Amino acid sequence: MDTIEASERRYGVNIRVVAPDAAEAEVLVRRDGINGFRYSVEGRKACCEVRKVAPLRRALKGAEVWVTGLRRGQSAGRGTVRFVEFDADLGLIKASPLADWSLERIETYVREHDIPVNALHAKGFPSIGCQPCTRAIRPGEDIRAGRWWWENEDGRECGLHNRPRITVGSE
Repeated sequence: MDTIEASERRYGVNIRVVAPDAAEAEVLVRRDGINGFRYSVEGRKACCEVRKVAPLRRALKGAEVWVTGLRRGQSAGRGTVRFVEFDADLGLIKASPLADWSLERIETYVREHDIPVNALHAKGFPSIGCQPCTRAIRPGEDIRAGRWWWENEDGRECGLHNRPRITVGSE
């Protein structure tokens, strides 16, 4: 919450906070248990659907474009991130203007432009997700190693970004 408040003050805007539907979360927990996301990839994806994907869909209702911070260097699975593509599932354009930025370029830009940063980054959390599904990484680990660390390394995505896509324009 500190990062949201710092960003609102820095840029003079009110950030819309979107939460999961409480009834859907209750059904999920009743069905799978409080830690059901840890017992299978399907259970984890169901949790992500309720807590992240469905709220995103609600937030983007009526939008024509959504902008992400995805970068190709974040993981092998993100190595083909396009600058612009059509998100067929959401029916809108998805833009990733930082797709070809390196971590070093991001860090320099953030420093030079005094952009508020989540304090967890300095504590070894270069990729931040839900609290029970994120841990600090160890020296030498991939920057996304702290996400769903109990799973196989292939395809660790929540469902926000790994749906069918259609490329728009050229790279």
